Amino acid sequence: MIESPLPIVHRPEASRFELALDEGLAMCVYRRQGDVLLMTHTEVPPACGGRGLAAALVRCALDWARTEGLRVQPQCSYVAAYMRRHPETRDLL
Repeated sequence: MIESPLPIVHRPEASRFELALDEGLAMCVYRRQGDVLLMTHTEVPPACGGRGLAAALVRCALDWARTEGLRVQPQCSYVAAYMRRHPETRDLL
């Protein structure tokens, strides 16, 4: 996984990547079904919007999926939009 300057933590027991902020918890939630990672939800506290935190969480999750040899099914609209904007992630679909 690529190192992030942000303290993003993978919590597999909770099926999410998270970032603890003073304003609350930012997270990218997934479900793993065999070799498919269903990316279901991305959330950032409203006061933290526009800082690229959601993108960092999604990038971290996608890097992990690639390392694990998983395919990705973006069920979250933010993840789907991120993958459209970043063609280098399309091999995960």
